[in-house]
Amino acid sequence: MRGQPVSPDHEYVVTYAHTLERAGLSGTKRRPEDYPLEDNKGRYRSTDLTVGMGKDLRPNQYYPISEPRTKKEYFPPETRVWRFEPSTMMKEIKAGNIIWPSATTGGRMTRPRYKTRYSPDELNENPVSTWMEGASRVEDNTEEAIVLHSGLNQEATRELRDIGLDVEFAYPKPVSLVQSLIDIATRGDSIVLDCFAGTGTTAQAVLAANQVDGGARRFVLVESENFANSVTAERIRRVIKGVPKSKDEILQKGLGGSFTFVEVGHPMQLETLLKAEKLPSYEDLASYIFYTATGEDFDARRINRKTGFIGESAQYDVYLQYEPDLNFLKSTALTLDMARSLPKGSGKRRLVFAPTKYLDSIHLDQHRIEFCQLPFEIYKAAKRNP
Repeated sequence: MRGQPVSPDHEYVVTYAHTLERAGLSGTKRRPEDYPLEDNKGRYRSTDLTVGMGKDLRPNQYYPISEPRTKKEYFPPETRVWRFEPSTMMKEIKAGNIIWPSATTGGRMTRPRYKTRYSPDELNENPVSTWMEGASRVEDNTEEAIVLHSGLNQEATRELRDIGLDVEFAYPKPVSLVQSLIDIATRGDSIVLDCFAGTGTTAQAVLAANQVDGGARRFVLVESENFANSVTAERIRRVIKGVPKSKDEILQKGLGGSFTFVEVGHPMQLETLLKAEKLPSYEDLASYIFYTATGEDFDARRINRKTGFIGESAQYDVYLQYEPDLNFLKSTALTLDMARSLPKGSGKRRLVFAPTKYLDSIHLDQHRIEFCQLPFEIYKAAKRNP
C-alpha cells in the first residue's frame, strides 16, 4: 500500500490495576439531561436492545419478539442477540420498556430499541471503551450514535493559546479528556498524580472537576524539563487566578485553588554524598539526616553550627555534632556536659546525631534526648580519605 488512505486520529488510554476490585473506576455520573425522552414512568433514553454476541454464543437470546399492536415479529441481526433472555424480555415488554418501530416517526427505526431509564438512586454507569469526537447523541427514537466528547490534540493547543501560552508542544492532551478520566476514576477527595506533567493539563482538569462537583481533589505534578516553571506551573497560576481575555467565561473568573511549586534538589542518598573525594559538608549531611529522620522539609537557614541545631520537626529539635574531619569523628562524643549545654529549644524531645555517646539511658531521658549515631558509611569514607 503506497499511501495512507485512512487518517489515524485516535489514541489509546491504558489503565492498570493490581486487581479488578482495586481498579477504582466509579463510572460516569448519570445526569437527567442525558435522558431527554419521557413517558408516564419518567425520563429515559433510547438504547440498543441487542448486544454484540452471535447466536452461536448465546442461543437462548436469539429468538423472535412480537410487537403487541402490529403482531410483527422481529429477530436480532445474526451477528447479535437480544440483551434479555425470553422470560425477562416478556417482563420488559409488559412494563412498556420497549420502543417499537411502528411508534416512531419517519419509519427510520429498523428494529425495537430499549428504554434505559433515569434513576437518581443509580448515580454512575460503566464507561464505554470508545470515546469519539465529532457527533452528538441521537435521541429521536431512531438509530442512536453514542459519543463521549474526549477532545483532540488541536483542542489542547487552542486551550494553551486561550490562556496566553503560545508555545509549541508535541501532542498536548485536552482538558476534556483528562477531566473525563478524573470523573470515572476519582472520588471528591482523591489525589491525582501525573509523573509527566507536560503543559499542566492534569492540574487544570483537577481544578475544573472540583469546581463542577465541589470536590477537594488534589494534584501532584512532576516535570523534569526546563519548562516546568515557565509553562507547567505558569499555566496553573493563570487558570487559578483567572484569564480575563479567555474565551471561556469560567476561565475568565479563574478556577480557584492553590498549589506550591518546588524544585527538587540533588538526590538525598548517603551513597551520593560520599562519592566525592572529601567527606560531605556539614550542610549536606544535615539536610540528609534531617529529612531521613523526620520526613519533613529541611531549611538550611536554621542551622546553628555553634550549638549543633539543624532544625525543628513536628516531634523533635534536631542536632548534629559533626565536622568533615577524621580527627573530629574519632574524638567527639555526646557527653553529659554537651547534653547540659544544648539550648532549651521548643521543649520537644531532642534528636541528637553524633559519632558516639558517653551517656546512659537515664541521663538521656533526663535531658529529653534520643541519640542517633552517624551513618557507618561516614567512617568508611573517612578511612578512604584521611
